[in-house]
Amino acid sequence: MNKQKRKAVIAGNWKMNNTPTEAGLLLEALIPGVQGADCEVVVCVPFTDLCNVVAKCAGTNVHVGAQNVHFEKSGAYTGEVSADMLVDLGVEYVVIGHSERRQYFAETDETVNKRTLAALNAGLKPIVCVGESLTQREQGVTEELVRMQVKIALKDVTEEQVKNVIIAYEPIWAIGTGRTATSDQAQEVCAAIRKVVGELYGEAVAEGMTIQYGGSMNPGNAAELLAKPDVDGGLIGGASLHAGKFCEIVDAATKG
Repeated sequence: MNKQKRKAVIAGNWKMNNTPTEAGLLLEALIPGVQGADCEVVVCVPFTDLCNVVAKCAGTNVHVGAQNVHFEKSGAYTGEVSADMLVDLGVEYVVIGHSERRQYFAETDETVNKRTLAALNAGLKPIVCVGESLTQREQGVTEELVRMQVKIALKDVTEEQVKNVIIAYEPIWAIGTGRTATSDQAQEVCAAIRKVVGELYGEAVAEGMTIQYGGSMNPGNAAELLAKPDVDGGLIGGASLHAGKFCEIVDAATKG
């Protein structure tokens, strides 16, 4: 990563884990371990944890994110949560378009775009996920697919707004499988993402964008991945549920 041009962001995606009580206990172990971090530290937690987590993180360097957001401001959308609701709670970030949302809950590139716009218009910072399946990688269409996902996700996003967007490259075949893209594979796709952002918004904007790698990043491989010039952080799944492991990844980003 290039710390002169952009800030590394290590974001933990807790997925559907931790009750509010469990969240508090995890943060009590995590917060002291990251207080000197020279990177942005974010925890993206279930909706039910948000109130407790925002309160626990107040006055610390740990920022809070949600894991999804609806694209309408209000209305007859039972079970959904709007961007304004998240902002009112004190949430700063939101994960959009995670492969699990696409796979299990019918998210599409178009709804990812709508959610991204809603988040930005409310003042949230979206972490937009893109990535290919194993079949798509084997078919040799990774770059074309990721370019398409990025272009659709950023449709109608202004140059000023895009400065608050993080893109997370998450190869679907490496999420929760223990398999990790090699550092060279991660670099190749993150560089392709930066290239398409440059085509859309200019080189200066692209050079300032944080592009994360997500897909079984852990203490053992974080330093190698983060050493790549276009890998600016990580969207961390399983390792974010363990304070010690998460702190080690944050430490790798601080030293990198």
